[in-house]
Amino acid sequence: MKADIAIIGGGIGGCMAAYTAAKLGNSVILTEETAWLGGQLTSQAVPPDEHPWIEEFGCTETYRTFRNEVRAYYEKHYPLIDKHKRLNPGNAWVSRIAHEPKVALKVLEDFLQPFISSGRLKLLLEHKARRAVWQANKITTVIVSNKDGEEVAIEADYFLDATELGDLLPLADVEYAVGAEAKQDTGEPHALDEACAEDVQPITHVFAVDFVPGEDHTIEKPEQYDFWRQYRATFLTHDQLSEWVPDVHTGESKYLPVFGNEHQLGLWDYRRIIDKHLYEEDFYSGDVTLINWPQNDYWLGSIIDVDEQDKAKHLQGARQLSLSLLYWLQTEAPREDGKKGYPEMRLRPDITGTEDGLAMHPYIRESRRIEALYTVVEQDINSAYRGKAGIKRLDDSVGIGSYRIDLHPTTVSNRLFYAKSYPFEIPLGSFIPIRVENVIPACKNIGSTQLTNGCFRLHPVEWNIGEVAGALASFAINRKMYLVDLYEDNQLVKEFQQLLIQLGVSLHWPEMEAY
Repeated sequence: MKADIAIIGGGIGGCMAAYTAAKLGNSVILTEETAWLGGQLTSQAVPPDEHPWIEEFGCTETYRTFRNEVRAYYEKHYPLIDKHKRLNPGNAWVSRIAHEPKVALKVLEDFLQPFISSGRLKLLLEHKARRAVWQANKITTVIVSNKDGEEVAIEADYFLDATELGDLLPLADVEYAVGAEAKQDTGEPHALDEACAEDVQPITHVFAVDFVPGEDHTIEKPEQYDFWRQYRATFLTHDQLSEWVPDVHTGESKYLPVFGNEHQLGLWDYRRIIDKHLYEEDFYSGDVTLINWPQNDYWLGSIIDVDEQDKAKHLQGARQLSLSLLYWLQTEAPREDGKKGYPEMRLRPDITGTEDGLAMHPYIRESRRIEALYTVVEQDINSAYRGKAGIKRLDDSVGIGSYRIDLHPTTVSNRLFYAKSYPFEIPLGSFIPIRVENVIPACKNIGSTQLTNGCFRLHPVEWNIGEVAGALASFAINRKMYLVDLYEDNQLVKEFQQLLIQLGVSLHWPEMEAY
């Protein structure tokens, strides 16, 4: 198969890279290893994490359209009681638009359908990258295979890595970083003293449940339940399976009950995607929520650059932890009436598109990251080091984002780190590898560090990155030029920025406070 642009990975960034490149007139091949496009939003079952200003500004026009289309879908098809307020389908407290993965999938498919229909975009679902062929500093071919082992060779002028783990980078001999960098290498105040590639953020295997009063939906006791029931990490003062979580500011144990009340937030509505009270009476038997809590963060090992046996062990461990958390919730979690367990919690495989109710793919917080012409470091965004300077204004900005630096406990040092940051601008240099000429990162694998990756991984930022990656490949093809030549030519940078503005990408923030 041949195309102008091949995008390996169909998560948020991959979808928007494909959409943008096809919109600009290029032929595109998009591959995805799962059965669903959308990554975090769909196959990983993570509702949007966003900054506080998202309803008014601070995202691309297409991301705004996505949010509007999600709400419009519920308003058109669901029996809502009040269709005049700004809808949050799950009335969650972590997201202003917590919604079902299948609705996100529907909206994303609608974005891409016109280009699939015209033949400009070819989609290969359930295909994973296996090998790459390169000559000098360019890739010529990427070989992907489906679940039956049947291979497809893809040739393109540009290859975009939008995989969740940056899987194309080692296959294509692209220089990259993974895990924790050393302070002497990045100059970051909160980097480790020594680099550790195995020290990555935890993965989480999200699952969906609803609550059906009067019914018992207790699952079979998971194989590893006894291990997780007694497990307590050395850096915590509470058990893994409990109503206690690490406080992001202090690392100390903080109580969060399963079900909250008017005085106390609860875990149940943290990522709730259906609040039954927003819909006509008896339409839902109970709320539906996605369980992505600190209690099922899996930090016992990395799945990046390890042998297949270790990778399989840790993927299975993450699944077992999530199932063990559910079993604990159903059988042992303390209730206000003095009893234990909520057998009324029911797995919802229809929500996740799987047989068991667990997401198709674990939630990935951290991937391999290219060694880029510019790497975003902590000092660029951490409010403690920006001081009165505030937002770092970039002449080569290609987008904007905002989120606090947020590291969940890592797999070796077990450190967690949470810090206020200023809204940031995304540098063009973070998209350009130091050597390989026709590979572009299209999600959280841009030139960032482990620390700054903690805020570049969020939904609207990855969306912005994907749009830029697709536009960048198209711009380079149309101009018949190398990426580094674009980067070093101020006039060409301005022309590329004008293209982004025409596409609805904001390049700069107004004056803002740290968040």
